[in-house]
Amino acid sequence: MLRKKITVIGAGNVGATTAQRLIEKALGDIVLVDIVQDMPQGKALDILESGPVYGYDSKITGTNGYEETKDSDIVVITSGIPRKPGMSRDDLLKTNAGIVKGVVENITKNSPHAILIVVSNPLDAMTYVAHKFSHFPKHRVMGMAGILDAARFSTFIAMELNVSVENIQAFVLGGHGDTMVPSTRYTTVAGVPLEELLSRERLDALVKRTRDGGAEIVQLLKTGSAFYAPSAAVVEMVEAILKDKKKIVPCAALCEGEYDINGLFVGVPVKLGAGGIEQIFEIRLNDEERTALKRSADAVKVLCEQIDKLL
Repeated sequence: MLRKKITVIGAGNVGATTAQRLIEKALGDIVLVDIVQDMPQGKALDILESGPVYGYDSKITGTNGYEETKDSDIVVITSGIPRKPGMSRDDLLKTNAGIVKGVVENITKNSPHAILIVVSNPLDAMTYVAHKFSHFPKHRVMGMAGILDAARFSTFIAMELNVSVENIQAFVLGGHGDTMVPSTRYTTVAGVPLEELLSRERLDALVKRTRDGGAEIVQLLKTGSAFYAPSAAVVEMVEAILKDKKKIVPCAALCEGEYDINGLFVGVPVKLGAGGIEQIFEIRLNDEERTALKRSADAVKVLCEQIDKLL
């Protein structure tokens, strides 16, 4: 049986760690692309040489072009400049929109049937760029954010309650950034609603820390942004698609009327399988959650309108 082909665009911390995790799970053959001469080739060779220790026979190729990416099943886009201390996600908009547009135009030429997973920031807006310039159907374009945000929320809850992360089912909606909507009402610990276990004050503190999760790591690292948790989240999405798991996870998906949102990529619960996004799940929100989600969608809309003027 022919192995699946997964291309990772951008061989920085997020891209290289994603490639490493994908190959260690033997999910397919990997192509690692970056514009920096020889760098993806060096990282690919290093990862390949781990094969005898980890026991994988998958291949990984590093390249500075797109020839080797031809006929990829999944393409993960991590390219763009990272956020620096004091820089908002919105500051990244113009530079990264141009980068993602160029990447997508190359991908569509070489892999017209691929599924795109966007990781570049500001994430919801970059997923919009990928959809706009790929002309792919909406089920084959998605953004990785919800899984990462839910993982952060779960981590903080586990720390607070001193329980296993495996007991926690965290639920996060909305854009990836300051307006995201971690739901304390739908988040459960071993099936028990989180709101029954913590005071409103502690809940609010955990929600705030989740919203600021990326910025907290940027502040600590000083010279970059998170990459271990983001790469883990990407791998969960790739695995759900390639193994046709029909897994329900939060992703940035194109809403066309769901949650009263139209024409925007926003984090919502979706079913991920071989077809990509096979379904968007619409859950009942209370007035407070609906207002927060609308605010989040409005923030994404502003960025998308800026993109339409820029590109």
